[in-house]
Amino acid sequence: MSNYQKTTEAVSKLTSKQYKVTQEDATEPAFTGEYWDNHEQGLYVDIVSGEPLFASIDKFESGSGWPSFTVPVDPANIVEKTDRSWGMKRTEVRSKHGDSHLGHLFDDGPREKGGLRYCINSAAMRFVPFGELEAAGYGSFTHLFTTDADKAEKAAN
Repeated sequence: MSNYQKTTEAVSKLTSKQYKVTQEDATEPAFTGEYWDNHEQGLYVDIVSGEPLFASIDKFESGSGWPSFTVPVDPANIVEKTDRSWGMKRTEVRSKHGDSHLGHLFDDGPREKGGLRYCINSAAMRFVPFGELEAAGYGSFTHLFTTDADKAEKAAN
């Protein structure tokens, strides 16, 4: 059983924008979200459940105006559903434990990294900076951000 879950308390703390996006499947306007242009190292987690979703190391500039990622940090925390709204067929991306609407999945991402683009609403996520991962309970993800130079230094000591 996961520690990550949707609670009425968590939902009640959402801003109007966060509620519309995560609970009513809305999309925030392009280039308006808090994280579309964030370049800091860290982990993006579900705003409702806290489940880990994406790492900054997998984020890329798509030009779309939304945070875009090549892969989820843990595919088990992502649910893909067919979305036929707006007269088109798309793949909706939701969090497994929080059942939050996150955004959509497209096949126009960087080819050298698998070709996928997880186009995610900032309002659906909370960003945990690298330096705060341990204190926030996400210490098991710090290894994702270890550079080759860090590994070489550790091996030398």
